[in-house]
Amino acid sequence: MDTEKINQREQIRISVRNLVEFVLRSGDIREGIGGVPSLAAMQEGSRMHRKIQRSQGANYHSEVSLATDLIYPEYTLRIEGRADGIIYETIPGTEEIQEDREVMIDEIKGIYRDLKKMDEAEMLHMAQAKCYAYMFAKENHLNNMKVQITYVNLDTEEIKRFTEEFKTEELERWFLWVVGLYKRWSDFSYHWKRIRTDSIHKLEFPYAYRKGQKELITNVYRSIYHGGLLFMDAPTGSGKTIATLFPGVMAMGQNLVQRIFYLTGKTITGKVAKDTLALLADFGYHGKTVILTAKDKICPLEERICDPEHCIYAKGHYDRINDAIFDLLISKDMFDRDTIAAFAEERKVCPFELSLDLSSWSDNIIGDVNYVFDPNVYLKRFFAEGSREDYLFLIDEAHNLVDRGRRMYSADLMKEDFLRIKKLFVTYNGGIPAALSRCNKDFLELKRQCEGVVYPTDAQMAEITRHLMRLASLMDMFFEKHLDITGIKEIREFYFQVRFFLNIADVADDCYRIYGEILPDQSFVLHLYCVDPGRQLQQRLDQSRASVFFSATMMPLTYYRNLLCRVEHPYAIYAQSHFPQERQKILIGRGVTTTYKNRSMEMYDSYASYIKKILFSKKGNYMIFFPSYGLLHSIAEPLLKELGSEWDVIEQESHMSEQEREAFLEAFTEEREKPLAALCVMGGIFGEGIDLTGKRLIGAVIVGVGLPMVSLEQKILQAHFEDVYHQGFDYAYLYPGMNKVLQAAGRVIRTATDVGVVALLDDRYSQMSYRRLFPRHWQSVEEVTMDTVEEKLKSFWEREEISS
Repeated sequence: MDTEKINQREQIRISVRNLVEFVLRSGDIREGIGGVPSLAAMQEGSRMHRKIQRSQGANYHSEVSLATDLIYPEYTLRIEGRADGIIYETIPGTEEIQEDREVMIDEIKGIYRDLKKMDEAEMLHMAQAKCYAYMFAKENHLNNMKVQITYVNLDTEEIKRFTEEFKTEELERWFLWVVGLYKRWSDFSYHWKRIRTDSIHKLEFPYAYRKGQKELITNVYRSIYHGGLLFMDAPTGSGKTIATLFPGVMAMGQNLVQRIFYLTGKTITGKVAKDTLALLADFGYHGKTVILTAKDKICPLEERICDPEHCIYAKGHYDRINDAIFDLLISKDMFDRDTIAAFAEERKVCPFELSLDLSSWSDNIIGDVNYVFDPNVYLKRFFAEGSREDYLFLIDEAHNLVDRGRRMYSADLMKEDFLRIKKLFVTYNGGIPAALSRCNKDFLELKRQCEGVVYPTDAQMAEITRHLMRLASLMDMFFEKHLDITGIKEIREFYFQVRFFLNIADVADDCYRIYGEILPDQSFVLHLYCVDPGRQLQQRLDQSRASVFFSATMMPLTYYRNLLCRVEHPYAIYAQSHFPQERQKILIGRGVTTTYKNRSMEMYDSYASYIKKILFSKKGNYMIFFPSYGLLHSIAEPLLKELGSEWDVIEQESHMSEQEREAFLEAFTEEREKPLAALCVMGGIFGEGIDLTGKRLIGAVIVGVGLPMVSLEQKILQAHFEDVYHQGFDYAYLYPGMNKVLQAAGRVIRTATDVGVVALLDDRYSQMSYRRLFPRHWQSVEEVTMDTVEEKLKSFWEREEISS
């Protein structure tokens, strides 16, 4: 076939690793121990790769990119990868391979297993190396190849190698057999992409553009086209979901984007994304969409134990999964939780693993931010190679990623856990009890030094990590054989904690604070606290073509740009809300405050009276938000007396079950015998991500300014950001607090026809430091007192009744 025509043909690409892991897998699911799937563990493996490569001499050629094309009638299948090392001699003065000399592929695998227990290379590792051997032999016209798998223990740096030799004809037959197993999948990819692309070329925006929406879509598309980051403050009513998804889909039709990841921390926003893609499908878009659900939520068993002895779905899963995936792919386009669960039950495969596999064949992936950013649970199939791909990250409710990022990249260990786990090793020794005691001694020494807080020296941390590495290595050996002792689940969880702590310790830099503290129950905990997650998040952002951070509450944008990325000047825009501003009344209530020095029964009574006047100005359903459960309970008592029997009052409680949450929200009906006052906590489960439209909610009262409680952690944040930006109080308290306030206030107006009131009850809202953080669409904020609030609100409600 003509070379120019070949180059113009559609190309399907797959990495060697993904190819062999997909088509050659078989057998059962087992909750493995040997490898810890984390970003830090990968970085440690990369370090060992480089160390081994540098020690191999001049004939060792590192990180060799290889690719081979298979020409099919309608498309080209490109299989590509990068060999860790290829060993061969060259003709002096040239790069040509010496004839009749040995050529060997070296594939390096960093693991946490006892190498003495390994008798042969793992099948998938050998398969990966054999692919590289064939590709290199074909390219260089070689008759024979050697293949070597080099295993290195990441704790001890011990090395063990397994070597085999193959004739090229043998490798070719095997390679073509493997590729043949993949042929129906590459055929599907080719035909589906044509269907998808043709549908996008015919797709039009499904609505008349709202004010400013076309500019919003243009800005998102421009960011995708040029590749980069976009920060978007997009208030409710700006149509941000379709304004990000639509240009993403259009970019996919222009081959700018290979896959869209719609990421959020809230189920309801994921549902909005799903509904938006379903809407585009109604207008002709053909795209495969998968909604990822957490393993514990989608697992059909009462107790999730991922091994074939306890789970019928784990037993033989990999023998059945590929046929199940293919049949579901050709029958549906939307793979939501119910669809996946039902099909997994029919085919007796794990529903969670089925959803992950479907993501490989989906155009749109909707899921929690942890599937991209969390070093423990990120989707390795997309990000393990560390390469940049044409992915689009759409990060909804992005304001939450600051705290989520801190939690993802922080680790801690408790001293008391070492002794607790030691008690479980009564029937097994293997050096583990002694290693646990050694670690406990290290922590005990820190505890004795702790007067409120202790900061370990570099020497102390080096000693602690050395002893933890020894413990983890011994536990690796334990897991090789002993999985049936009492408390194995606790032991496994502790092991992963230790491994994660070690991984984070390895990457901790000036964005971390390492400290220990004694908790109220006298237990001692050592923290590796990520105060600024921007560098870690940027490593994943670098693997996308473009990323869009958006939220209704991203003010000030500078704060989020500084903490969510490491790009110096990312583009930022403000979206307009099309909701009529006159339908919402924003009031600042003067004469009350929740500052510590002013807290008293008199102040609580004043708040109760204030709230009563607001609620009685128009009876209906209200949410009253408090900065803490403590203040909620303090003000609830006088408030209940003020409201009397005329109102129904419900209170948010800590640790509510899913059924209790649903019952709480179901109380917000439009037709009630009595009006409703719901007492909630800012930043809690009802403070964001819920839609109570129409008369289901007509007002929100915000008590206080939502500042986080003073704590050791907040003091550490304040000190760090005072050093970096000279804005310690703002970064640790003001910005996080006001975000909770704005989220709570945003519960009121959810549609263009909603009418409601937001009352901000605290003198501090009159200060410019707070006022400058108000959204742009709060254009007519008014200040009131206890004496004027009722009259001001009655006037507003009367005007609304007349206009409606």
